Amino acid sequence: MKDVSASMRTTTKYRRVWKSAIKNWRLYVMLSPVIIYFLIFHYWPMYGVQLAFKDFVATKGIFGSPWVGFRHFERFFDSFYFWRLIKNTLGIGLYELAVGFPVPILLALMIHEVRHHFYKRFIQTVTYMPHFLSTVVLVGMIMIFLSPDTGIVNLVIKLFGGKPIDFLTEAGWYKTIFVLSGVWQQMGWSSIIYLAALSGIDPQLHEAARVDGASRLQRIWHINIPGIMPTIVILLILKAGAILGVGFEKAFLLQNSLNMDSSDVISTFVYRSGIMEAQYSFATAVDLFNAVINLILLVTVNFIARRAGGASLW
Repeated sequence: MKDVSASMRTTTKYRRVWKSAIKNWRLYVMLSPVIIYFLIFHYWPMYGVQLAFKDFVATKGIFGSPWVGFRHFERFFDSFYFWRLIKNTLGIGLYELAVGFPVPILLALMIHEVRHHFYKRFIQTVTYMPHFLSTVVLVGMIMIFLSPDTGIVNLVIKLFGGKPIDFLTEAGWYKTIFVLSGVWQQMGWSSIIYLAALSGIDPQLHEAARVDGASRLQRIWHINIPGIMPTIVILLILKAGAILGVGFEKAFLLQNSLNMDSSDVISTFVYRSGIMEAQYSFATAVDLFNAVINLILLVTVNFIARRAGGASLW
């Protein structure tokens, strides 16, 4: 009897789901291009992950290449550049998290407090426009501004009696240049979601706080920040899950032989190994290792956030 009742409940549940899907078929039709895109360009190519466990031979193809197990992973872990890659990638990721994550929150809180609509729209436009610059253009601007001879930064340094600094060839400056340029480019765009969350806070809370004599800073601290805290936690989880996901384009374009000690990250190493040296299986193993670590970080931070009683992805 229990099996029959459980089967009936399952059948009823599926019928309810199908009725809801038929009723809202227009929404599923609108969603279908996105689903098809992810299936074709994100999930279907995942069959190539098996390259990490094979010794790829082009004439034999992926399925015909011999299986070597974890040999490529062992080679990567035993290599002399393993710790340099981890140190650089993790260093840039943590630097971006520490500097790049709070800046959009502060920017959104400040923009939200601007009462003049013209100035508010102007500030929003100025701050999020750099997001639309291509990485090549951004790197070109960095090279122009930091040029030791004609760059505006070194002109200011020489104006105050200092010696010009060749920022792009000194390894010690690489992480700062990489992170701060990214913060400048993305802070306005990243603040949009916080502004949307701030607009959803009940204005009556602020009115009641004013009646009680709360200052603007007190209202920001006790109303605005708690109001957007679920959004902050969700984005922090996503950001923490991409600590080792340092992008390739800017890292590669800012890289040169003199700053390799700081600029060589996992993504650039995968490019050199896979594309330039044609070590496809080895490069796949390195990139798979990177993806697995990011997944572990994402699950761990999400678990901590959920146990702490805050918002979480699942």
